[in-house]
Amino acid sequence: MIAMTGILRRVAGALLLFVPFLLFAHPEQPFRKMGDGVIIYPNAELAGNAQAIRLQVITEHIIRVIASPKKEFPERTSLIAIYNKEQDQAAWQLDPDTGQKLTIRTRFITAIADLATGNVVFYDAAGKQILAEKKMGRELEQTVSEGERTYAIHQEFETSPDDAWYGLGQHQDGVVNYKGSQVFLFQNNTEVAVPFLVSRKNYGILWDNSSISLAGDTRRYKDISSLKLYSKDGEPGWLTATYYNNKNTSDIYLQRPESSIRYEYLHDSFLHLPAGFNPSDGKLVWEGCLGSEFSGTHMLRFTYAGYMKVWIDGKLVLDRWRMAWNPCVAVVEAAFVQGKKLPVKIEWIPDGGESYAAFKWLEPVDKADENSFGFASEAGQEMDYYFIQGNNIDEVISGYRTLTGKAAILPQWAFGLWQSRERYKTQDEILNTVKEFRRRKIGLDNIVLDWSYWKENQWGSQEFESGRFPNPDSMISVLHKQYNSRFMISVWPKFYEGIDSYKEFDKNGWLYKRNIADRQKDWIAKGYVSTFYDAFNEDAQKGFWKLLDDKLYKKGVDAWWMDASEPDILSNVSPQKRKEQMYPLSAGITSEYINAYPLVNAKGIYEGQRSVDPNKRVCILTRSAFPGLQRYSAATWSGDISSRWHDMKLQIAAGINYSLSGLPYWSMDIGGFAVERRYEHPDSLNLDEWREMNARWYQFGAFVPLFRVHGQYPYREIYNVSPEDHACYKSMLYYNKLRYRLLPYIYSLAGSAYLDDYTIMRGLVMDFPNDDSVVSISDQYMFGPSLLINPVYNYHQRNRELYLPGSQGWYDLYTGRHSAGGKSVIADAPYERMPVFVKEGSILPFGPALQYTGEKAADSITLYVYTGKNGAFTLYEDGNTNYDYEKGSYSTIPITYNEATRTLTIEERKGTFAGMLRQRSFRVVWITPSKPVGLDLERNDGRYFTYKGKTINVKAD
Repeated sequence: MIAMTGILRRVAGALLLFVPFLLFAHPEQPFRKMGDGVIIYPNAELAGNAQAIRLQVITEHIIRVIASPKKEFPERTSLIAIYNKEQDQAAWQLDPDTGQKLTIRTRFITAIADLATGNVVFYDAAGKQILAEKKMGRELEQTVSEGERTYAIHQEFETSPDDAWYGLGQHQDGVVNYKGSQVFLFQNNTEVAVPFLVSRKNYGILWDNSSISLAGDTRRYKDISSLKLYSKDGEPGWLTATYYNNKNTSDIYLQRPESSIRYEYLHDSFLHLPAGFNPSDGKLVWEGCLGSEFSGTHMLRFTYAGYMKVWIDGKLVLDRWRMAWNPCVAVVEAAFVQGKKLPVKIEWIPDGGESYAAFKWLEPVDKADENSFGFASEAGQEMDYYFIQGNNIDEVISGYRTLTGKAAILPQWAFGLWQSRERYKTQDEILNTVKEFRRRKIGLDNIVLDWSYWKENQWGSQEFESGRFPNPDSMISVLHKQYNSRFMISVWPKFYEGIDSYKEFDKNGWLYKRNIADRQKDWIAKGYVSTFYDAFNEDAQKGFWKLLDDKLYKKGVDAWWMDASEPDILSNVSPQKRKEQMYPLSAGITSEYINAYPLVNAKGIYEGQRSVDPNKRVCILTRSAFPGLQRYSAATWSGDISSRWHDMKLQIAAGINYSLSGLPYWSMDIGGFAVERRYEHPDSLNLDEWREMNARWYQFGAFVPLFRVHGQYPYREIYNVSPEDHACYKSMLYYNKLRYRLLPYIYSLAGSAYLDDYTIMRGLVMDFPNDDSVVSISDQYMFGPSLLINPVYNYHQRNRELYLPGSQGWYDLYTGRHSAGGKSVIADAPYERMPVFVKEGSILPFGPALQYTGEKAADSITLYVYTGKNGAFTLYEDGNTNYDYEKGSYSTIPITYNEATRTLTIEERKGTFAGMLRQRSFRVVWITPSKPVGLDLERNDGRYFTYKGKTINVKAD
């Protein structure tokens, strides 16, 4: 799929490096100085077919590198990078020419380029090497797509052995540190492709390419037919495949030799499974041995839907379930010894008519490549990336947002609870749900209406079916005025053939037509032929917004759920089929733009709403993302994940790396989306597990940027999960209340995400960069600067091992007990509580109890001060739902604690906005190692102070 073969052809060309440089120089000159950098004219044979390489100084921390297969750089508009190219030029200098190398220097970074190869090496201000393009590591290989010239692009980098790499979007592999791993960047349900990588060494690479790409280890996975295979009887050449038509019996339907497992994409199973095999109730087992001539760790990549178990050398290494219609990928490491057979057994229960299973592998990485990573993209007109340097990862992410746009602040209500299900079918179900939340005094801000509120055959009309939603305007008005809740609605970019909106879009040439020509039907009732609109067409963006405005926004809709934004025109198709479905693309060659659909889709809604209602904050939830999405007031959720303990665990790493990709707003379906049949009508044992899993997931979900419940049946409202006297209900209610009490803290983090380019959900490497123990931790994270979150993701687990980062102490949130850092501990985790620790030196602000975010102003805030180190927190406030903050209308109250003087200082308020509280009270509660104080927000002890905007100093008790 991704062409990278040209590097091998250039090995012989490397010998030419010994020939004097003048033989390789551009006929006129080896480089040309520009106002913002230089253009180098290397020897194309040594530069991976690059005829010209441009180094542009964007800021003193950012250098852009472009490699072109031509000697010029045609003007190109990036979808990703929108920085002001007319801004004041960053200060830089070009060092004297050495004849072989060229040096660009700013105050903070230095880039040295080889004039023969164009190879670039980056250094910090002290002259220490940060990152290098790998020698012979670039390739721009000619290819053709849609009858036009494009290039497969590949660039390898090398760094130090102690480096680690993060970001790259959101993936379901449970991995945080991607060193030694491969990330496939292709938008898919539960998989989010963001070509931005950050390093623990405080640099980042923003890869400005919108095509399908590989990142990290860019070698392509191989089919298992390229391994040595042995049947279960030891015969060479195949594995033994045994088919059972009933998964609960031992009656064999068929046994045959097989050398590949390739049921990876839609219809593969129909094409390759034997006639007469029943995947709905069947089972398939592959058995035998694997052999490799490469000793060392091999990566075994399994695609699965339904139930899959894998045993390697007799040990169960994989036990997963995914709903049959939405496959997932898992990678297992296996140690091979040259000449030795490795027993393998794979059991697959498809659990559905169309299901998925595949098995591929990668040999061990060469020693010379162990500290390398790369990007390999299928298509582009040039190689284009930005090297971003900072003093820490926050500064690197700030550089990313300098390039791609500030993170808009979501409306304050978006940080309360969102309640959803698949799906509320009537107007009364929506109103009665919110009514019940209010009756039970359970905090709720946003009720969400999922798909199919239209007539069955009217998908894309954006019109409510009158029989089920007779008065949508009135319904939304009641939600607003009587229940003080917001209303979000699902708006797919999908249109059924023949409906009025389809005809309008088709007349204007705004639709992809291949799915129509294929006569491909969806899964609704008898099935309907449909397609998606071309969101790359700006007129189509405006047309789509006008449709939403006329049919929905004018009725009072508050927020947009943009589902299937990959675009998922037809689920689980191959990348090639997706490209065919999107052809022709208004932006250009489909291969070059395919991954950017979620960005331009969100852009149309954001700009559309602001065009008609410029001071009401946009709120978008989208299933996929791309660099720059943060500028369109959009959040992403992790897609249609499974309701399983392991899937809950995978979301921790998914959310961490999504946030490390520069995008601050993330959520997941609390409880998981798709449900095993055993939970639909559970016996007492399965019901107990269902409730405990939802309680644990809710605990976790209260500490991610957006607090959101969604899923298939059983219904997910707290009171439908368990009765109110049950531990599950009590736990969920406790964390609901705690979330709302933490609103001053959480909303201040959102303000910092805008003002300071802050990241809310934080991989531990962000705050503890010098602690090697945190580099690859994938099941803990910081929520803001103070809270260490440690989800519990195993059934019947009542404690969990966790790591307390070093160089400081930690307090148990619930008891106030102090522990030293730099060690692993076993923390209590009773059913109703998840372990949460507070960093020494933290100042945690808690507001009043709320049923919804706008119920009352935080006129009384309790500050829990966790002593032991100096601390600081800035309380941010603004108009909550308007865009006045963009004009500077907001306030900040810096709060600091000095350990030496044991003094808390609430500093003078800065800024103002309409409706701002001029006076409030602060209550201060001190927690020290010798005086533990547990969290109890109902108590009224502590010291109270009236604050009128002027500095107050408070001495510790």
